[in-house]
Amino acid sequence: MAFDSMREMIERSERENRPFWEIVLETDMDERDVSRESSLSKMQKTWAAMKSSWQSYDGGLQSASGLSGGDGEKMRAYAESGKALSSGYMGRVIAGAISMAESNACMRRIVAAPTAGACGVLPAVIMPLFERGEAGEDKIIGALYTASGIGAVIAGKACIAGAVGGCQAEIGTASAMSAGALVHLRGGSGEQIGNAVAMALKNLLGLICDPVAGLVEVPCVKRNVVGAVNAVSAADMALAGIRSRIPADEVIAAMGEVGKRLPVEFRETALGGLASTPTGAEIGKKLKRKENGQTT
Repeated sequence: MAFDSMREMIERSERENRPFWEIVLETDMDERDVSRESSLSKMQKTWAAMKSSWQSYDGGLQSASGLSGGDGEKMRAYAESGKALSSGYMGRVIAGAISMAESNACMRRIVAAPTAGACGVLPAVIMPLFERGEAGEDKIIGALYTASGIGAVIAGKACIAGAVGGCQAEIGTASAMSAGALVHLRGGSGEQIGNAVAMALKNLLGLICDPVAGLVEVPCVKRNVVGAVNAVSAADMALAGIRSRIPADEVIAAMGEVGKRLPVEFRETALGGLASTPTGAEIGKKLKRKENGQTT
């Protein structure tokens, strides 16, 4: 991405009186030397893939490990029962985040946003709005450009891989991207997008990556929910006029610094955190025996 900061993109958007997403689109055209139509076509294919993965979720599937599958369907049914505290839009967000993360664990086709392990966050917040007719295709495409621009800045200034910066780099980045996308969908300004990004990322600063048995399932699937719900709250705060006291670019830089300081045990190695708990360690041993063809 040609831009090194959120501030640079926001200022250009304001200076040229153009929406944030258009700045990202134009940058993609320049960097890849493609036409506007070509760039839009690629994003439309991404959107089609995201819709397909959402619509093809199968609650009857289980991952090879047996650790994932079916929870998205349980949450959907509960949200629709009228008993859930998080009914309506938020219930759908939670169910969607679980479903997409489970699809990833079950080796279904997903859209990495920005990674496979965080694939449930962005579709979880935008698909319910699309399904309810509150966001049309054109608006969604703009939201995806907004999200991609945010992700590109974070990748350049910090990182987006759990193995490098912990889960804050994956779920945190996905949450920041989604918060910015939601602000776009609600007609917010570039400044509000920046505030949403800052607040979403701040809330997940320091989140470790500790996959049980080294698989992107526990606690990864449910952390997609945290990222999605966090994105909604950050977007709403920004749209309400609440500002982050720390600018987005400084929050991103802080995330990169925190990631570098995280012990190796907390960076996708399955050597610490939940992976090293008695239950987590036992799951790892059982799966290892299964791999080796042992029955006990």
